[in-house]
Amino acid sequence: MYSSNLKGFILAVVSSAFIGSSFIIKKKGLRRAGVNGPRASVGGYGYLLEPLWWIGMITMVVGEIANFVAYIYAPAGLVTPLGALSIIVSAVLAHFLLKEKLQKMGMLGCLLCIVGSTVIVLHSPQERSLSSVEEIWELAIQPAFLLYTASVVAVTLVLILYCSPRYGQTNILIYTGICSMIGSLTVMSVKAIGIAIKLTLEGTNQLKYFQTWIFGMVAVTCIITQLNYLNMALDTFNTAIVSPIYYAMFTSFTIFASAIMFKVSSRERVVFVCECLL
Repeated sequence: MYSSNLKGFILAVVSSAFIGSSFIIKKKGLRRAGVNGPRASVGGYGYLLEPLWWIGMITMVVGEIANFVAYIYAPAGLVTPLGALSIIVSAVLAHFLLKEKLQKMGMLGCLLCIVGSTVIVLHSPQERSLSSVEEIWELAIQPAFLLYTASVVAVTLVLILYCSPRYGQTNILIYTGICSMIGSLTVMSVKAIGIAIKLTLEGTNQLKYFQTWIFGMVAVTCIITQLNYLNMALDTFNTAIVSPIYYAMFTSFTIFASAIMFKVSSRERVVFVCECLL
């Protein structure tokens, strides 16, 4: 158990380093693309022709793969909060490479994120040990988690269709809110896919179950949505601001979703809420 968690811990740290760096590389790519055409913040997709943006994407993919494997070995309550390290990486690199000066309040915000993450990791709710995709599916279709999923989809649609065109350029919570809520569903789907791959490699084929493919389609849809609105957030606001806000919201929604899906006790939920307030 402890060996498995250690592997997840190490992979999560490596993931944070790559993801934090990817924010900076992609931001530089977005800036270059914005010089020659419509910016991503107004719906432009010229960055798809920018090599530097693709280098940032590759860096992020490497980080996400490490994160993906980390979720196989360790619970979401341990892996997700370790993303706080990406805040330090992106904030420091943005200060030196993007000339986005990190003010005292920004430093304080990063510190609070790290302190809160440490507390959450130390007291994160324990997840059940799962042995098949069908078992994960049963957890995913329980009424409480279906209600959470429906709420996330409904709020996200409101943000995308109504709030984003009107307030996206001035309110950072619009884009980061979309990424964070959708991200919580991404993590649950990715965890299911990761377990399916692990079990398949061990000799128990999970690809024969339709649930595996549904989790895969949900993950792909959520990831594309996240990337689109994260690009818009990075192109509109300073990286040093986007990174900690996105991280804090994403972590909170993800562990909340995990707590619902894996049915942690009421006491653990209360403790978790108090920790997130840090």
